[in-house]
Amino acid sequence: MTELPAERIARRVAESPDSLAIISARERIGYREFWSRVSRTAAGLAGMNRVAVLPTSDIESLVAVTAAMHAGVSIVLLHRHLLPEQLARVLGLAKPGAVVASAAQHRRLRKMGHDGAIQTAAELESDGSPARALPGTELLVGITSGTTGDPKLFVRNQRSWATTLDRSDATFDIGPRDLVSTPGVLDHTHFLYGALHALTRGAAVDLRPVVESLEAGATHLYSVPTIAWDVVRSGAGPFPGVREVLSSAARWPRTGRQALQEVLPNAALVHFYGASELSFVSFDRGLGDADENSAGRLFDGVDVDIRDGLVFVRSNMLFDGYLTEHGIADGPVDGWMSVGDRGRVLGNELHLFGRSSEMLIRAGLNVEPAAIESALTALPGITEAACIAVPDPRMGEAPAAAIVVDATAPHIDEIWRHLRATLPSPSIPVQVLLLDSLPRTPRGKLDRTALASALERDRRA
Repeated sequence: MTELPAERIARRVAESPDSLAIISARERIGYREFWSRVSRTAAGLAGMNRVAVLPTSDIESLVAVTAAMHAGVSIVLLHRHLLPEQLARVLGLAKPGAVVASAAQHRRLRKMGHDGAIQTAAELESDGSPARALPGTELLVGITSGTTGDPKLFVRNQRSWATTLDRSDATFDIGPRDLVSTPGVLDHTHFLYGALHALTRGAAVDLRPVVESLEAGATHLYSVPTIAWDVVRSGAGPFPGVREVLSSAARWPRTGRQALQEVLPNAALVHFYGASELSFVSFDRGLGDADENSAGRLFDGVDVDIRDGLVFVRSNMLFDGYLTEHGIADGPVDGWMSVGDRGRVLGNELHLFGRSSEMLIRAGLNVEPAAIESALTALPGITEAACIAVPDPRMGEAPAAAIVVDATAPHIDEIWRHLRATLPSPSIPVQVLLLDSLPRTPRGKLDRTALASALERDRRA
């Protein structure tokens, strides 16, 4: 049986207790002290099934998450972009035994509508002995979208994460004495996973901003295209000591990879495709070929089947299902799961052509255009609204909207105020264009190509 995540970190502690474990903007900690805090916090979670954590880029967040993994207590991973009604629904479904956040995050949780108790990891510490996690133990309750609409809570167990770590170990070159930069906020599962993966390898995790970490000698960078773009635009570097960039989330155009390669001349650029429900599916190492639809080759042990154009995945990394009022439901069927991506397989290489829904990914966060359209048409006087993804050099893609109004429509300033008050920041469109009518195809459907052209002309005007 493969080692569970916390067991891997405990082994690294035993092997090199005095090695540096984590650097944040405010402190640094070695493996011995980190594990001591983890063990005491894990003991304080005794009797809980779940603990809700709102993490940020600090050591305490990693202590809380690792302690829950160690104790076999499921982590309800909260997100800073949750609206009050969404947070209430998440906590109502998950029923955590505690809500945990660093002291600096308490005010944020209050603004998000939480009026119950909030604890820090230090306040949970106990001198008792933690429970022991088992392979089938629930490890994570994550949120598929921290943006708009009713959040869906996906459930993954300890074994699923352990087998995902096995793929990382076989694919990525991270080991002791490496410095792994994870500059994104840890409520993004990509960066949380990156930090935990580094700890299971005996490396040091750097939670500081990306350029600061690169200047400190980072050997690896967990990234999304947005952060890669920030590195390029910073004017810093080059940084020849970086060996690998591990990127996920939004599309990463070839031109962006080439620009980053100039700043990180010795780095292998690895972009992998997956989803909360699927974990790893495929990866592309290098600048990629001319086909930007390529998502790379499949990870070992991953099977893909194309059914009516949709990508179905089978592996031992899949989630268990979604947490609902009636328990866990809508998980893999006969071992297969799809999240609605369209694609095809050529040999061992996966090609993707977008979602069957119109969901877009903005800087690694899911955004549903339908919810933006609903927010717009909720205003009296806006008779029609359409929202599509437009290219964004930093975010990968972003939502842009067009509206049709009548004489009673509010002023555009009021429309923007309404959007900022009702939508989380990732869902705020970058553009709202007023049209006499929405472009339609001969069959009466939204002409998305024509709308994209209209939005582009407006941006250039």
